[in-house]
Amino acid sequence: MSRWQRVCTLDALVPDRGAAALVDDRQIALFRLSDTGDVHAVDHLDPFSRANVMARGLVGSRGGVATVASPMHKQAFDLRTGECLDDPTVSLRVWATRVADGWVEVELTDGTGEP
Repeated sequence: MSRWQRVCTLDALVPDRGAAALVDDRQIALFRLSDTGDVHAVDHLDPFSRANVMARGLVGSRGGVATVASPMHKQAFDLRTGECLDDPTVSLRVWATRVADGWVEVELTDGTGEP
């Protein structure tokens, strides 16, 4: 079973900048893309450095894929799938997002905060 958790207003997200949020006791990083307006949610925890820093990452693209690069070691992650483009054996957890009545919402399943 899934449910949607309100996180912040869409206007609170600066395009192409990350924002950290605590959702069901889990730190996530939200990104609003300037070119498409899409909102993405991924783990805030960098799997390489084990630090909660992904919201401070650099938004960009590689081969037409929207990415965020870790501010620690610069590995790039696909914002849609969480896959690390520099090491496909590593990935970030991703959450479905939607905008409803001006609010960004993140989908949670099973009441556990897991996607």
